[in-house]
Amino acid sequence: MDAATPFILPDQAIRPEWIDYNGHLNMSYYMVLFDQCVDAAFEEFGLGPHYAEEKKASFYTLEVHVTYLQELHLEDKVNVTLQVLDYDAKRTHYFEEMHHADNGFLAATMECICMHVDLTTKRSTPFPDDVLERIAAMHETHKTLPTPPQVGHVIGIKRKG
Repeated sequence: MDAATPFILPDQAIRPEWIDYNGHLNMSYYMVLFDQCVDAAFEEFGLGPHYAEEKKASFYTLEVHVTYLQELHLEDKVNVTLQVLDYDAKRTHYFEEMHHADNGFLAATMECICMHVDLTTKRSTPFPDDVLERIAAMHETHKTLPTPPQVGHVIGIKRKG
């Protein structure tokens, strides 16, 4: 992994069943695409389906903020990136960007915090040392990336003074 590059999910095609009655990608499928990138990145940490089955632990989403910036349509392909912003013994804070694969425009962003959870107790638990080391290594390379401007946005209606 290049020190100046976030984790990248290869190009994904927009599926016909994801198009809504407005003729563009339905908002719920942005989340599907973001989640595919999370799954691939977390597989790099060792937190894939096998981990959940064998260790009886996984990660749960605590908070998400999605920003929709530009429409996507059926003929479009996208790529999704993930940047680890921060982490601790039990949580990760990451940011994703979805870009049009051909035109390069930023279509949407997602900021998320998730927690490592023991699936038998449904309570938070620290990441195993080997997983935490891989998260730390990815964070180390990502901390040289600029912080995206959407990080930490507060939702609300802006009023003119």
